[in-house]
Amino acid sequence: MAFIQYSSPCFRTTSFPTLSVPIRASSRLSLPITFRKWVPDFRVKSLNWVFSGALALTLSATGNTTLFTLELQNGAYEANILGVGFAEAKVGVNKPELLPREFTPVIDVAGFLSDGQTVKPQEKRLIQEISDIEKDTGFKLRVLAQNYPDTPGLAIKDFWQVDDRTIVFVADPTFGNILNFNVGDSVDLDIPRSFWSRLAGKYGNMFYWKEKGEDASIEAAVMAISNCLREPVGPNNCSEVDKGQLELPFVGIHIPL
Repeated sequence: MAFIQYSSPCFRTTSFPTLSVPIRASSRLSLPITFRKWVPDFRVKSLNWVFSGALALTLSATGNTTLFTLELQNGAYEANILGVGFAEAKVGVNKPELLPREFTPVIDVAGFLSDGQTVKPQEKRLIQEISDIEKDTGFKLRVLAQNYPDTPGLAIKDFWQVDDRTIVFVADPTFGNILNFNVGDSVDLDIPRSFWSRLAGKYGNMFYWKEKGEDASIEAAVMAISNCLREPVGPNNCSEVDKGQLELPFVGIHIPL
């Protein structure tokens, strides 16, 4: 992950040694060995932390993405919110018994896409769309519908074989906004980060999913991700959340208990 550093009058400026070799257009920066070792290690941690608990990456009432790091302290993870202060969360869910017996890219623990033993048409459409995405783009989209702490947690990492081309989409209304995402490094290179916050702001806000239902919110998000992944990579890709997407039919007011 990359981080944005904002200047502030309350911070003291610290000077760093300058490079001894002039930088030219064709030059490549040679990073210190310790930094080169730290970066991949950090990427692994930033990708893996989500599986330790709630699997919710976007804690926001306004749709803005919040970035986290986790540090293992006394057997539990402490979540640090970057750039907007500090918050601590004790998490550590690992319930493989909540996993389905057979592989599926959609795990509906919360029952948003199923009615007891009956699978809704939305889930079938999502599974087909996710299969087409992987076949056409090489990216893997995985959807987990949950109500924390009722979640497989860590167990989904091995179940789905999560890697740097995987998007883990967690639908969880616990924190208000139902849309939460964890993306691998390769996805992060091709998809602008603003896309995820705009997507959560449009289809994940409480007004949307309470009016149209959690299933409608999940399906709208999956279709938006599908459209985004199919766009050519460039400065303006994924600029419209619902580009080329048909308006979803109204499915009634759904107020979760």
